[in-house]
Amino acid sequence: MPNKGAKPRTIDAAEGTIVVKAPVAMVYKRWLVFEDYPEFITVIKRVRKLDANHFVASLAFNGKQYDATLEIMLRVSERRLAWRTISNGHAHDHLAAGVVSFASLSDQGTRVTMKLTSSFGGAVSNRVDKYLRNFKRLIEDRLRKSKNV
Repeated sequence: MPNKGAKPRTIDAAEGTIVVKAPVAMVYKRWLVFEDYPEFITVIKRVRKLDANHFVASLAFNGKQYDATLEIMLRVSERRLAWRTISNGHAHDHLAAGVVSFASLSDQGTRVTMKLTSSFGGAVSNRVDKYLRNFKRLIEDRLRKSKNV
């Protein structure tokens, strides 16, 4: 169905990398806790699990609220996770997809690389860097607290 008067949606893409001072198994496992995403992916306000590979994320972006259904497309334990939004059949559906890769480093660190493609607009590269910094802080703070207990 033609979308009269609507401008074509632009897709932005970005990639970022950060080193987290924690073992790859722990880092990968933490990234799989989708309900924690609002703690580091700031546009996500709430995540509700539908089944093992589908989630509904409530997003706040540019002053608007959105609900997006996320589908996990690929899981390779301690190596890679890929996801995308799937259309809910609405004209205002935004498209997004991401791949997060994990590489174990010799010093008990993990290199996390995130690639994000999004039609939500905004500075995607700034958002990727911010999300990765937030994730690093979340992991390293929890690790520090667990060692101090």
